[in-house]
Amino acid sequence: MRGFFSANRRRHGLKFPSFQCPISNSATSLNTAFCSDACAAFQSHRRRTTFEYNTMIRGYVQSNQPVDAILCYRDMLKGGLIKNNYTFTPLVKACSMVSPELRHMGLSVHAHIAKLGFLHDPFIASALISFYNSILDMATAEDLFDEIPVRDVVLRTTMIDGYGKTGDVEKARVMFDEMPERNVISWSAIMAAYSRASDFREVLYLYRRMEESSLKPNESILVSALTACAHLGASAQGIWIHSYAEKCKYTSNPILATALVDMYSKCGFLKLALQIFEKIRYKDSGAWNAIISGFAMNGDAAKSLELFTNMVSSGAKPTEATFVAVLTACTHAKLVETGLSLFGSMSGVHKIRPKIEHYACVVDLLARSSKLEEAEEFIDEKIGEIGEGDFNVWGALLGACRVYGRIDIGNRLWRKIANKGVVDYGIYVLAYNMYREAGLNDEAKSVRRLMEMKQMRKKPGCSAVEVNGIVREFFAGDVVHPRDDRMCEILDSLLSDVPCPVSLYEYD
Repeated sequence: MRGFFSANRRRHGLKFPSFQCPISNSATSLNTAFCSDACAAFQSHRRRTTFEYNTMIRGYVQSNQPVDAILCYRDMLKGGLIKNNYTFTPLVKACSMVSPELRHMGLSVHAHIAKLGFLHDPFIASALISFYNSILDMATAEDLFDEIPVRDVVLRTTMIDGYGKTGDVEKARVMFDEMPERNVISWSAIMAAYSRASDFREVLYLYRRMEESSLKPNESILVSALTACAHLGASAQGIWIHSYAEKCKYTSNPILATALVDMYSKCGFLKLALQIFEKIRYKDSGAWNAIISGFAMNGDAAKSLELFTNMVSSGAKPTEATFVAVLTACTHAKLVETGLSLFGSMSGVHKIRPKIEHYACVVDLLARSSKLEEAEEFIDEKIGEIGEGDFNVWGALLGACRVYGRIDIGNRLWRKIANKGVVDYGIYVLAYNMYREAGLNDEAKSVRRLMEMKQMRKKPGCSAVEVNGIVREFFAGDVVHPRDDRMCEILDSLLSDVPCPVSLYEYD
């Protein structure tokens, strides 16, 4: 530590009394008491140096006090002290950490950096690019990147991360493929970009490529890979990653442990999911949500609700996702009163404002329990007119009208939907099938004509199969697989052995 500060003294060309080292040690310590000591010592010293200000700014950032870091810089400006390249890297990071309404401070700091001629410092440039990534301004980040003559792996990785956060996976991939060298953070950034874009197959492809490059994956990479396994149902790959994480002693990481819980839950291994969940020492809302939704999606409503009760008792705060999970559990178990009580507790007890997905859960809960009039009243009371994003709510009730043969309510809903000009393939299919099954062929043909007039097309269905740790996806109507003829022959032979004929609705 002494060598580090001595080196900093030489770089700054500063001479300062020996008590600055205790300030430096205290300010950059993660111990709160030490940070307090540094602040007290700093405030008591009237003739402060640039080195001391730089140390305090860095200390405030490391102790997650970005506003204090910015105020410290403002105080530094008032004192007329010389700013150097060691001032700005932590200061720009502080501007990335503050709440959105204060992030305009980063623009002012950028102006100071440009005025003082520090834009070509790679560490400051990387911090600025990260700042503009945080406010999703990739155009400015690109301008900064283009002006830097020597672009190292850190700068390129920062750009990949920014493109990933803004959903521009194509640019992220071009940047990644053009990198002359890559480190583990680069791989983590590109995999996270594809994970955000829900291209989970590509995440696992990149994971295999990284393994072939002999790089050791970090916890972040394993989280991305486990998330991909969860969505693709790639249990064999997920189990292998779990084994690797155990070997590297990564499973104590609560984020990775939560990803394991989610993966095992979605793959149907609830006992394993519960075992891992119980080993998490400090369970946050994310961990509770993973295990609660896991039991909910696998049809064990009682266990899901029991876990919810345990969550509240533990002091963890339920989130919007928590209530989607428990309301879904109540829906599948037709626990109407319990579900309505939980919905009421959202705003009344937990101070969470319900969103459209929660309304959809309640409508589905009532509709599946044949309480169609109550569901319609709930929609009219809570939502009112049809708006963007409400399709799941109306679709849930329209589907129930089809199941229970309530054409009176279904017809009323369909008229509202048609009059609003809603364009949603699934809802039109529900209406078509509802009329067709009720023998109202003229109405069914009318819905079909609207679908053709609006040129609606169904998104092809997709299924995935895992063979030898590799996930392969198949889309409806897909003929690009080299052995698709053989697969169709096998499928035809299987269907020919089915004792009763298989019938599909025209628009299902």
